[in-house]
Amino acid sequence: MAGSTITSSRLTLRPWTVDDAEAAFEIYGRPEVARWLSPAMDAVPDAAAMRAVLQQWRAEDERLAPPAGRWAIELTETGRVIGGVILLYLPPGGEDLELGWQLVPDAWGQGYAVEAGHAVAQWAFAQHSVDEIFSVVRPTNERGGATAQRLGMEWVGETEKYYDLRLQVYRLRPAELAPLR
Repeated sequence: MAGSTITSSRLTLRPWTVDDAEAAFEIYGRPEVARWLSPAMDAVPDAAAMRAVLQQWRAEDERLAPPAGRWAIELTETGRVIGGVILLYLPPGGEDLELGWQLVPDAWGQGYAVEAGHAVAQWAFAQHSVDEIFSVVRPTNERGGATAQRLGMEWVGETEKYYDLRLQVYRLRPAELAPLR
């Protein structure tokens, strides 16, 4: 994954850098974002702590086999980092790929999460012959579930298999990837 950049009509999905610490803190330092993360994660307390998290993510990404990875979501037109998107193997066993997204709150409701998720899923299906991708969403996260459905994901039930949390599971196969509107 290291170095992979994925583009869509409005977004550039690129590897995180430590220079993204301030922008990343605007996302992951927000309790209204952190509360939905799986595994559970407290809001990052400051930019210095965010820099350490980014360093850890970069080190982990270097060891991941494609298509797994983490990307900053950047508005192509302005270069502003507005979120993050992941494609990581779910515990336990690392057999299922999870697609996840987080956006700074002022970017919510503009279709960026769907666009970023669509770009990563399309890339994984086309470039890496992935058969299916999952998203896991906390049952009270209505916005997360709606985003998964807009991607064309099918709700397959609830489980406590991942992260020791009760989560709704959505699945996406290549033929189900909804076209972007």
